[in-house]
Amino acid sequence: MPLVTTGELVTSAATARSAVAAFNIITLEHVEAVIAGAESATAPVVLQVSENAVKFRYGRLLPLARAAVAAAERAAVPVALHLDHVQSDELLRQARDGGFSSVMYDAARLPYAENLAATRTAADWAHSQGLWIEAELGEVGGKNGEPPLDAHAPGARTDPAEARAFVADSGVDALAVAIGSTHAMTTRTATLDHDLLKRLTAALDVPLVLHGSSGVPDDELTAAVAGGITKVNVGTALNQAMTGAIRAFLAEHPEAVDSRKYLSVGREAMAEAVARIIGVLAGDGRSG
Repeated sequence: MPLVTTGELVTSAATARSAVAAFNIITLEHVEAVIAGAESATAPVVLQVSENAVKFRYGRLLPLARAAVAAAERAAVPVALHLDHVQSDELLRQARDGGFSSVMYDAARLPYAENLAATRTAADWAHSQGLWIEAELGEVGGKNGEPPLDAHAPGARTDPAEARAFVADSGVDALAVAIGSTHAMTTRTATLDHDLLKRLTAALDVPLVLHGSSGVPDDELTAAVAGGITKVNVGTALNQAMTGAIRAFLAEHPEAVDSRKYLSVGREAMAEAVARIIGVLAGDGRSG
């Protein structure tokens, strides 16, 4: 089916008090696995390409983006394409040509005033192109000389009043908040601050996004969705599934040299992970 927009999926999830899963893709196998997993779960999904993934692909956005678009157009479920954690203004301005309907602009490393100014400029440009834009706010720097912490830095927590002002002044469509998750966790031991999430949900009138969700246990994810999270980003969990499956296959078949053999095993493992995570977010009991 034709590509849908991230904004449509998130708005629909917010109306239903549910969450849409957004998976970071690096290879074509990631793309195919995410779509296969979403089809298995009969659920919409967001494919995300991060700036780091673009750097891995020799700095070229379009080859992976166009492959994702082609796969999405043949999917049996709604699929959106999102450009994630963009810090480069040059990359940001490639979003429209790549088929993306949304971007996450990441200026959280900057002092608050600079973060706000850069995000406001990015939001104005994105909206002029018909793009939905997400930003993030962790902890504002300056307190006792401390630097700012982005939304996935260990120990960061988003202040509801600061978040409300940031959203109003920046004009963004969604906000990633710091409530206890961290990027690149390989153990599922994160504990979320659900009281803070409740206060953020009450303070903000835009959808809330959870980054670093691979390190969050199932019950914590389910509670986060119930508490107001409407977009859940997942990356490391797919890489763990793929790498673990390939490692096991090659240990059992040391003679293997045909990459299709082990990549297919890795792709299937990722597809299973996608379907499982979507089930957790839906609260349908598929977390086992």
